[in-house]
Amino acid sequence: MLLIKNGRVIDPATKTDASLDVLLDGEKIKEVGPAGKVAVPQGTEVFDASELIVAPGFIDLHAHLREPGQESSETIETGTRAAARGGFTAVCCMPNTRPVNDNASVTRFILDRAKAGGSVRVWPIGAASVGSNGEAIAEIAGMKEAGIVAVSDDGKPIATAKLTRQVMDYCRSLDLPVIEHSEDVSLAAGAVMREGVTSTRLGLRGMPAAAESVCVTRDVQLAELTGARLHVAHLSAKASLEQVRWAKSRGLRVSCERGRAVRFEVQDESAAGGAGGPRGAARRLGGRNGGCHCHGSCTARASAERRGVRSRTVWDPGIRNGAGAGTGTIGAQRENSPDADGGAIHGWPGARAGH
Repeated sequence: MLLIKNGRVIDPATKTDASLDVLLDGEKIKEVGPAGKVAVPQGTEVFDASELIVAPGFIDLHAHLREPGQESSETIETGTRAAARGGFTAVCCMPNTRPVNDNASVTRFILDRAKAGGSVRVWPIGAASVGSNGEAIAEIAGMKEAGIVAVSDDGKPIATAKLTRQVMDYCRSLDLPVIEHSEDVSLAAGAVMREGVTSTRLGLRGMPAAAESVCVTRDVQLAELTGARLHVAHLSAKASLEQVRWAKSRGLRVSCERGRAVRFEVQDESAAGGAGGPRGAARRLGGRNGGCHCHGSCTARASAERRGVRSRTVWDPGIRNGAGAGTGTIGAQRENSPDADGGAIHGWPGARAGH
């Protein structure tokens, strides 16, 4: 048995926020009670959680474990270790692997690898279209049978309204949510920062907030038409949030997540001021490969660097998003990973919040 004592127990399901002791028996919570009031059998291991938060395991809805095909960036083993260290007991991994998770065989491979070397539960998300190319619907029924929990073409939107409708119709019949990377690629193409006065002054291509909200509007209306469950990933624009609120007010099954902590766009204020102006902002936002997901080879980054700005407009492989952390940083192995049925211990401050 294990006694976690003197921790701040937070459980939204029971609206608990108090200093309590938690007694674990294997993978089950045996008793929760006031500090010092829980009867502890002889031989019980004791962990002092003073100044720490004790909470149910977190679930990361948007992780990139990169396996198969991109093991130089992350693996299921390293990504799930990092998840466990941050208190995440389950992760949903996106399908933009190589090959793309667009069929049952890739789904089964991911689950087999997770079973063999994963530290936490792994729930795969399947591609909405074949190869995530936006041309034909993927083998969604087969992937669900193999174990996917949702579909997405994450990294890009589902290419057309027609295909989005087909995917939503199909997923409604299978009771699978559609997770959408809402972005009008024609408005966002080549952008390295938010569109505004500073982007004009620096001579950098900017992306308007409408590049996101236009696509969110499309997807919300199609969710209303089809009755599908829609989840908008990494939402960042006010107009997009207004669309989600409108959908909820009509009883639609629409939800969203806030933009991830590792997804930055240089704003007017950060690019114009502080620590040497644009270069200072670049140093604050930069990382390995300057935050470029193309590993330093993209035209947009080269254009920005010529003007003294290195902007991270997508996810930074140097920090890692989702459950994954940089290998060798917080991806160190934790001997006793928490389980969703037990308790997860989170340092505060400094606990990793994922995205």
